[in-house]
Amino acid sequence: MDLNDQQWQHEQRRVDQVTEKIAVRKGALEAEVGVVRSDVVELRKDFWDEVRVNFSSADDLGETSTSLRQQSQVLSERERAHLQSSETLKKLKLLSKSPYFGRIDFKENGDERTEQIYLGIASFLDDDQETFLIYDWRAPVSSLYYDGAPGPASYQTPSGEIGGTMELKRQFAIRDGHIKAMFDTGVTIGDELLQQVLSHSSDHQMKSIVATIQKEQNAVIRNDKSRMLVVQGAAGSGKTSAALQRVAYLLYKYRETLKADQIILFSPNPMFNSYVSSVLPELGEDNMLQTTFQAYLEHRLSREFDLEDVFSQLESILKAEDGPWLKVKRASIGYKSSTHFLETIRRYKDDLEQTGMKFKPVRFKGRLIVSEEVMLEKFYSFDPAVRLANRVELMRDWLLKELARFAKNERTASWVDDQIELLDPDEYQKAYTRMRRKQTGKDAGFDDYERERSLLAKMVVNEWLKPVRKWIKRKRFVDVKAMYIELFTNRELFLRVSGEAGIPDEWDEASRQTVSMIQEGKLAYEDVTPYLYLEDLVKGFRVNNVIRHVFIDEVQDYSPFQLEYVKRIFPRARMTALGDLNQGIYAHTNALGGSLESLTQLYGAEDTEVVSLTRSYRSTLEIVDFTRGMMPGGESIIPFNRSGEKPLIQLADSREKLHRGIVEDIRHLNGQGYEHTAIICKTAEECEQVYDSLKDELPLKKISKTTPSFVTGTLVIPSYLAKGVEFDAVVIYDASENSYFRESERKLFYTVCTRAMHLLHIHSLGTPCRFIRDTGEEKYIVQP
Repeated sequence: MDLNDQQWQHEQRRVDQVTEKIAVRKGALEAEVGVVRSDVVELRKDFWDEVRVNFSSADDLGETSTSLRQQSQVLSERERAHLQSSETLKKLKLLSKSPYFGRIDFKENGDERTEQIYLGIASFLDDDQETFLIYDWRAPVSSLYYDGAPGPASYQTPSGEIGGTMELKRQFAIRDGHIKAMFDTGVTIGDELLQQVLSHSSDHQMKSIVATIQKEQNAVIRNDKSRMLVVQGAAGSGKTSAALQRVAYLLYKYRETLKADQIILFSPNPMFNSYVSSVLPELGEDNMLQTTFQAYLEHRLSREFDLEDVFSQLESILKAEDGPWLKVKRASIGYKSSTHFLETIRRYKDDLEQTGMKFKPVRFKGRLIVSEEVMLEKFYSFDPAVRLANRVELMRDWLLKELARFAKNERTASWVDDQIELLDPDEYQKAYTRMRRKQTGKDAGFDDYERERSLLAKMVVNEWLKPVRKWIKRKRFVDVKAMYIELFTNRELFLRVSGEAGIPDEWDEASRQTVSMIQEGKLAYEDVTPYLYLEDLVKGFRVNNVIRHVFIDEVQDYSPFQLEYVKRIFPRARMTALGDLNQGIYAHTNALGGSLESLTQLYGAEDTEVVSLTRSYRSTLEIVDFTRGMMPGGESIIPFNRSGEKPLIQLADSREKLHRGIVEDIRHLNGQGYEHTAIICKTAEECEQVYDSLKDELPLKKISKTTPSFVTGTLVIPSYLAKGVEFDAVVIYDASENSYFRESERKLFYTVCTRAMHLLHIHSLGTPCRFIRDTGEEKYIVQP
């Protein structure tokens, strides 16, 4: 709806007034923060000057303790005041740039007065400290802006539902105190403002979307009832953005009990962590913990194995020729990712409670302290009713006692005398100090040789046995590697624990390859989680009870096995899982059963809610129309009405012409102002070749799986690392039928095409792949 000049001037006057009050409050707070900071510095510097330290008597000791406590409380109070003021100042600085983005006029039922409610990224009270000049977008009343329309409306509060009438819904774009755009709108956040936002260039970091949150995204953000929230979102539907706003909402609603470090986000790769790292600070919140599933696996197992990651796994599959190796690899990945193998590992654990445990003997300097046979006998002598992991705990305690007995007998060994002779003065002094601490009176001191030798021998033996003691405490005596190998070499055992699933396809060759890799000190990606799961079933899970919310992005890249493991290590957490099966590019994706709704099995249907986001906002209508034609059921993806150019297919009959065409293409795109572009290659190996061929003609930046942060410019990036991010323009390198030729690569090709916001240019060395042809000739333009 068009707004007249009078309304515009009225709103601008209010912006001026609010901006001025923010500036005044900000100036006063800056001065206050400076004073409090100085107080804290002085208190820390003079802390001991203000404390009377006297330990002469019980009364003096009590007075010293009281003085310390009082001074510590004063310092803590000032530090808290400084922290609170700093947090408020940070939000005021954010508000000063753009105080608010929305307005709703709402008349509550039974109330004659219509309240004007302005929404921003944080609340701001008038000088009376009672009147809200700006409401936080996460406040209960703010949901009217995202979900309601002019007319009857209601919103939920902790005390119940509030009903009334929404008389106005208005959007603003305010920059540096000036209204740049203003619209009155209906049910959805108006297309005008969204068009402005989406027409901008992409950036090296994701931005906050609070001004343009759509109704379906708001349902994701404000859902706080489900134990498991599954978000199935089309490419560009804003699922990741909505998840980050959800984190901000949870931190706001539960600010008394929930902190940022109690929320963890599992990202698809390290680069993605930097891409999303600015969203929460933009909203005045601290970032949650961010990691990757691979980083957790490395943390647990990298000392013992060289771990394959999911990118290396996919790279090897994409480069492999069709044949026996690829057939076996796919079958192995499919089975080891499935719930069948999960149940097999669980039944294996049950079997181990009766027989089959494997231990490493305890040795010292090549000598046997406790043999594997003795350990087995001792282990199975424990009460069978005791859980396996608890029996391992009992075994650890018994071994430590055996080690202590061995240590006592070892003190008289000749090698101990040799080590005593080699002790330096500092070590003698350490032994003497320890003895003085344990003895008093006339016996204190090195006054006879026997006492001295006994004490020094004990110290030497204990020091030399430290690594063995540490090894036992960490339960390294349990030979998980041998037990995992046994599962692949003992056919009778596997048949016993595999249940109805029986022997999977290609099992013999898959088992041989698995054992061969393990013996070389390597673990294939599909083996890492099952191996770790078996280890934790035997030794006890290392759970984290601090984390309250787990967010998993690109959940279609996780197998059911991996998701069950994540659930197990965060037993007190709620989970938000975001994904798109159309972007399931990895070999184990099919293990999810073709639908993210299969994730309801994780926590049960009653505790799970599935939300679908079908509208795509990232790409132009033409690009979405093109890409959805590649996927079965793609007609359900709804493009946002932002027009642009049709995807351009450029053909080349030689590698030289292909490269020349790409160079000209990138130069033309840069000349048009598209500064954030990507040349997307199929594999990392192809990226190396393209980068080496074009780096002298174009300013390129090569992206690999170890790239720590997202950057702007023209990037050369492998297909699987482009997931989750977006670019102004995408140039696909060689989309010919000789490059993308397997049906299993359809989702990979769809994923790279959906990275483009404004322009999609596809280069092909010869005939384009069938995924392009499947969309229909009218959906793209061919340039010979």
